[in-house]
Amino acid sequence: MADDRRERLSHLERLGEQYYDAMYDSRYPSGEYANAKDVFRDAIVLARELGDEAEVARLEARLAHIKAVFRSQFT
Repeated sequence: MADDRRERLSHLERLGEQYYDAMYDSRYPSGEYANAKDVFRDAIVLARELGDEAEVARLEARLAHIKAVFRSQFT
């Protein structure tokens, strides 16, 4: 079961990165940004449930970066 949750975590991160990349190609990047935030938050929650604090910190830093990029380039 832990392997399934780890795979889910990897999937969520990949999906979040896809949404982040799509911000640059979207006519309305705020929707892609919202999706990226939601998916990264889900990944952070799952990493916490798995007790992987290093992963939580890494994902939180990545989410902070995505937020900073959106605010500086799209607002």
